[in-house]
Amino acid sequence: MFDNKEGHRVPNATFRTRTDNDWQDLSSNDLFAGKTVIVFSLPGAFTPTCSSSHVPRFNQLAPAFKAQGVDEIVCMSVNDAFVMNEWKETQNAENITFIPDGNGEFTDGMGLLVAKEDLGFGNRSWRYSMLVRDGVIEKMFIEPEKPGDPFEVSDADTMFSYLAPSELKPLDVTVFARPGCPHCARAKAALRDAGIDFEALELNRDYSDRSLRAVSGSTTVPQVFVNGKLIGGADDLDKWLNTDQSKAA
Repeated sequence: MFDNKEGHRVPNATFRTRTDNDWQDLSSNDLFAGKTVIVFSLPGAFTPTCSSSHVPRFNQLAPAFKAQGVDEIVCMSVNDAFVMNEWKETQNAENITFIPDGNGEFTDGMGLLVAKEDLGFGNRSWRYSMLVRDGVIEKMFIEPEKPGDPFEVSDADTMFSYLAPSELKPLDVTVFARPGCPHCARAKAALRDAGIDFEALELNRDYSDRSLRAVSGSTTVPQVFVNGKLIGGADDLDKWLNTDQSKAA
């Protein structure tokens, strides 16, 4: 069973990073001293759960975390600096600091370095998240020891609930749109007026008609999703915004 290290200091480690094509060594002290930091660590860059769920939601909730006093959000993996830098770029995760624990030094110190030879990965990190204040671990969410790659407790929403249990979580909103569509523009404006952040996906750039039909059952735009639930087009969104559902979603 993995040890929960709440109340302990983070391990001393050196991270080999690259900035502007130059190597830069960062220490644990550089990352954590005098700051409140969220760390989420995962098995590997570009892997499915990490890319589709873990990174995007932490990136999305970064402003809400900062409002709760978090100075930095760190994504860590036992990968090299080149891989982590490329992954950050493809994820458009401008709110997250990607740290390569290439030799597994930090992860081993956390007691969470695990063998993934069955996948050809070698040694990797078990999935977890933690809140660190001035180098001391305040809270840890370690995934249960199950076969595969469980993703149940180290997510951004669980961490946000710990930090701000009485606060409503920011909504996860996606708008399927197309360039030049007036109804799409109206839906986006309505969301902005309501103070709701959203991701806009554009036809033939981010998705196809076939993809839209598969997820919404329609090829008309816009199609608005909130927390994975289909709201519908611009008129449907107006109705939803004018009810209490927008507060309870």
